[in-house]
Amino acid sequence: MDTRVAIIDLGTNTFNLLVIEKTIKAYQTIYTTKSGVGLGFGGINENIITEKAFERALVTLREFKTKCLELEVDTIHAFGTSAIRNATNQKALLRAVKAELNITINVVSGNEEANLIYKGVAHGYNFSQRGLIMDIGGGSTELIIADKDGVLKAASFEMGVARIYQLREFADPISEEDEKFIEDYLEQHVGDFLNDQKIKVLIGASGSFETCFEMIYDQPYPETQFVDFKLSDMLQSINELKNSTLAERNLHPRIIPIRRIMAPIAAVKINWIIKKLNIKKIVISPFAMKEGILLQVMNRR
Repeated sequence: MDTRVAIIDLGTNTFNLLVIEKTIKAYQTIYTTKSGVGLGFGGINENIITEKAFERALVTLREFKTKCLELEVDTIHAFGTSAIRNATNQKALLRAVKAELNITINVVSGNEEANLIYKGVAHGYNFSQRGLIMDIGGGSTELIIADKDGVLKAASFEMGVARIYQLREFADPISEEDEKFIEDYLEQHVGDFLNDQKIKVLIGASGSFETCFEMIYDQPYPETQFVDFKLSDMLQSINELKNSTLAERNLHPRIIPIRRIMAPIAAVKINWIIKKLNIKKIVISPFAMKEGILLQVMNRR
């Protein structure tokens, strides 16, 4: 008998919902959506979920639960990441969601998040050579070095774009001084993690990388396809984002609202990695943590 399962990824910026129908040996995607909640806005650097962010989370989860009921979902698996795991009022949110919606939020550690991202990416990507997976989140950024034999090194760094954005008043468009501030911040947090690493392939896990693709090709990112993205195209989209004003990004149809404010910070982060490792090849992965969770759930059932 087929079983419908929902995965909810409660990210610091975006909540993602994935609904699949499970058969004996495989699964079919029934529905997928995302919502820019901004859970980390206003309080992430103080380790608190603000009252307004708390309410936005509940509103979105109500909508997700309604959709799950419409689709006759049997089981909901919800996972919280950086903003939730570091929040001093974490338990209040978990209790409220459980009491009203009967959804249990499992809070994953940074190491677990990195491992789940790797599982999601590796489900569809063949590591013919050593590569670096980069997942740019609002609260954290995961860096995973892997090859055909599996994970060689992985870490989750609490240096997401929402954290950086709320550290100072950035110019519009961002200035060279802003860019140096961001790069110094990244160097401080990443430390020696990337030292002496000979890596030429960067695998960008969804999110900001998909935005870069959509900006260049003016079309939606193919939901289940890995794309070899020309380095020149990536650098073009990075420069476009860094040189754009918020007003210009607000009018851009290919940048989703939640990313418009912080997109230049994500662009600087990608550019920093490309320069630091002398990256020669970019691959964009449509899979990330929620697909890793799905595989974990599939194996458990």
